[in-house]
Amino acid sequence: QVQLVESGGGLVQAGGTLRLSCAGSGSILRINTMAWHRQAPGKQRELVAVTTNGGSTNYADSVKGRFTISRDNAKNTVYLQMNSLKPEDTAVYYCNANLIAHGTYYGVDYWGKGTLVTVSS
Repeated sequence: QVQLVESGGGLVQAGGTLRLSCAGSGSILRINTMAWHRQAPGKQRELVAVTTNGGSTNYADSVKGRFTISRDNAKNTVYLQMNSLKPEDTAVYYCNANLIAHGTYYGVDYWGKGTLVTVSS
């Protein structure tokens, strides 16, 4: 059984920082891409940042220069460092990983349950 569990959300003032973590557990053979998505109230879920197992990264234009995604492959963990937060960053942040579990031969997408980030003005 594979699980992704996010942590680190909370309430912060505009201009503040938060660091989200997402740890994968269970029978994981290899993790390919790891990403953070977010969904604000009344809006569709959007990709925030993604990192491959080779270390390349990509960001939504709205967070470039403010957010940094990183991963620790030994811990099956991905992080999102969020600086200079704005009220429009308020959303539920979801961790996503495309990974290969033991006993399988292809990558499958897994999702965490999300962590709420609220940025007050």
